[in-house]
This record gives sequence, C-alpha cells and structure tokens, in this order.
Amino acid sequence: MKRSGIADLPLHGGRVPQWLAARMTTMGTAIVESVLHHYGRAELLSRLSDPFWFQAFGSVMGMDWHSSGITTSVMGALKRGLNPRAHELGIYICGGRGRQSRHTPDELRQIAERTNLDGDALVRTSRLTARVDNNAVGDGFQIYLHSFVLTQDGDWAVVQQGMNETSRLARRYHWHSASVRDFTFEPHSAIVGQHVGTIQNLVDRRARPAQDALLAIARDDPGRTLGEHAGPPGSESSRRADRRWQREARR
Repeated sequence: MKRSGIADLPLHGGRVPQWLAARMTTMGTAIVESVLHHYGRAELLSRLSDPFWFQAFGSVMGMDWHSSGITTSVMGALKRGLNPRAHELGIYICGGRGRQSRHTPDELRQIAERTNLDGDALVRTSRLTARVDNNAVGDGFQIYLHSFVLTQDGDWAVVQQGMNETSRLARRYHWHSASVRDFTFEPHSAIVGQHVGTIQNLVDRRARPAQDALLAIARDDPGRTLGEHAGPPGSESSRRADRRWQREARR
C-alpha cells in the first residue's frame, strides 16, 4: 500500500511572485511528463497521493520544504501547465483554492462530457472527500483548498488542505482512488502528521457503532431527539425543547 494520508505544515501567508510561479509551472510540467513517460498515469496519481513525495516535489519546484504554500503553488502550477495539454497527456486538474474549489463540480462534468466518464459520480466523489476531511474527521482543520486530479481512465487523486487558525498550522489530506473501497471505512490508506492527541474520526474502523447511532438519530423524530437531549419527559427543559421544536416545525 502506498503511503498517503495527511501532512501538517506551518501556515504561511503571502503570494508566490510571478517569476517563481512561471518557473514552477515549467518545472512541474516537465517532471510530470517524465513520470508519465516512464511509469504512466496511475503511478503519477500514486505519487501525488503520497505526502512525502508531494512535499519533495514542491521543494524541487522551488517552494520552502515545510511551507503550507507548497500545496497551493504546486497544484496551481500543475493546473496551468497540464490542463492545456490534457487531451495529449490524459491528466486533468480541477478545483483549487477558495473560490476555485467551488468550480470543481462544473469542471468535472465538462471533462466527463469529453471523455465519456460518469460526471455525477465524479462530482459525488469530490464532495465526499471534502465532507469526510471537513466533518467526519474532527481534527480542527477547515478545508480551504480542494484539488481533484483525474485521468482519462477514470482514476483520481485528491489533494486538499485545511487550516487551523489557533495553531497556525495547515493540514494536507491525500486521497487515491486505488486505495478507497468505502468512504465511511478508513478511506485514507495512512495518516501522517503531528500527534495532537485523540481526535474524532468517524471513518475509523472502530467508529462503526457511532456511525450506526448517528444514522438512527437522523431517522428518528427530531422532537423526541431534542426532548431526550433536553432532559427527562415532563421536565421544564424538555418542555422548552418541545416548544422550540414546534416553533421550528411551523416555519
């Protein structure tokens, strides 16, 4: 199993100067072409989903080895360098930072129309990877960058990054379609990052009872759930919860 998972990096601000961005685009595109020529598209995805290889890749392209900016600058450079030649190389880069990440579904559907892939399935995959890392993994990092790498064969890798404003760290998450069997059962093949104690991980193999309990709560009557949370039936807190639920139901 290839190493993939997460990586923690100091959160650095600022922008990459234009001269460096241009050089990173040229260098990154040349390295990707070499990997594709010698090893193929599947191997490129495998390498992008390895946080150690990705970090070294960004350093070779010109970024500080430990900077959070590696993720933004590398994926931006690859998108600029590879997408104009996607029809030739069979590699597509979608999404990006902030506003660009919200364009991912439209970009995936456009690619699917040209390659005869299932666009709706790709969009669902993109959204699930973001939801898992943003919500199911409760580690305190908010996703702000989402990049989806797709091949014409339908294989994919996701590189996305979250920030924790308190710790001033960024965390990068890596996904690879070859290692995902179930989005709710350990979809990451490994986790690499600073140990910060126990976190809520609802996609861990040991979290199945918690998943079942959450689904049962979601299917149950919201009024009863709120009542149980507020206190025993008939208590003042329970009656307040009932009145609050009734007001919400009338809206």
